[in-house]
Amino acid sequence: MNSATPSPRGDAAHTSGRLLVLAGILLSAFNLRTAVTSLTPLLDVLGTEFGFGPAIAGVLGMVPTAAFAVAGVGTPRLAHRLGLERTAVLSMALAASGLLWRSLTGGTGGLLAASAVALAGMGIGNVILPPLVKRYFPDRIGLVSSLYITVLQVGTILPALLAVPIAEAAGWRVSMGAWMLVATVAMLPWLGVLRAERRPDSGLARVHDHAVVPGDAAPELPAPARGRVWRTALGWGMALMFGMTSLVSYAMFTWLPKLMVDAGGSAAFGGVMVALFSGLGLVAALGVPALASRLRNPFPLALAGGILNLVSFVGLLWAPMAAPVLWVVLLGLAPLTFPLSLTLVNLRTRSPAGSAALSGFMQGAGYGFSCLGPLLFGLLHEYSGGWTLPFAFLALCVVVMLAGAWQACRPGVLEERW
Repeated sequence: MNSATPSPRGDAAHTSGRLLVLAGILLSAFNLRTAVTSLTPLLDVLGTEFGFGPAIAGVLGMVPTAAFAVAGVGTPRLAHRLGLERTAVLSMALAASGLLWRSLTGGTGGLLAASAVALAGMGIGNVILPPLVKRYFPDRIGLVSSLYITVLQVGTILPALLAVPIAEAAGWRVSMGAWMLVATVAMLPWLGVLRAERRPDSGLARVHDHAVVPGDAAPELPAPARGRVWRTALGWGMALMFGMTSLVSYAMFTWLPKLMVDAGGSAAFGGVMVALFSGLGLVAALGVPALASRLRNPFPLALAGGILNLVSFVGLLWAPMAAPVLWVVLLGLAPLTFPLSLTLVNLRTRSPAGSAALSGFMQGAGYGFSCLGPLLFGLLHEYSGGWTLPFAFLALCVVVMLAGAWQACRPGVLEERW
């Protein structure tokens, strides 16, 4: 047999190795929001326990996007030093330790610090999953992106649904600490990958830093080109599309319940609308990555998301209780630019290093923008005494998102532009 021809045994090893990586990607994706949505339903309980009010609750609400922004800036360099797989282990280790610490804390300071540790780990995971897909599944980017973004959405919804029932049955410490076990389990496939890569016959030894997408001729850059992504229209387009999408989403997560109550609905109804809003992200996660990978220029998908946002804003502003479910369904379908952004990280780069650099810049700058969403929306509501000015602000953000999407969706790859 020709030595250049893979043996059946080698193919089987390669397949089993990729399945191990896929398990790591999916388990990590499930853990990327558990620290956020396992906490917010328990804020009233924790406020009573530790004696804090709305100001600290607001700070806790800003910690996720701040931690994700910082992680976006630092993770590409960290991944270059440690390697993507070791960085994935570190990501889940930080998430697990932060979640455990938070469940054992005795005060507000510990709650904030532990949340920051857990969210730093999850922020690292946000950045490295796209380049891991790029490295191990360059021939299945749309499919694997759909899978992991769907699992991410499930990992966002389940903690929110289970937080209060578990707290009522076993206490808030168990409710928040239980998710540490899931993060710990997510480390195991990556430890297996690191062990397998040391064996030449494992199949994973074939996947290395110089892998490229089939059909591309250029080799991977040896390291992320520090400071160059921000000089490209693609980088800023991705950051604006991702950041404005996140800004609108976090503003609605925070203020949709109050809007429903002010319009005459109950607090419970407002909670149901938030659950509906978050759950509809699954629809976009299932379809957008695969569709985007088939389109030369997927800007029409971003345009559809922008239109859905604007129609929902009009409905929520002028007739919120006329058809609240319809407006929230439109609002929940609108953030299809979130999975589109994560998919374009790989479709607009040639190598895992380029993917890591673009992912880090997009999420670092993007989550930095999104920190302002809930705060500015609330300040504008307080200043004006109504909802017109806050929704005008969100409409402007949608326009900025579309301008960014126009640049991000144009054909071409990052390595040709920097």
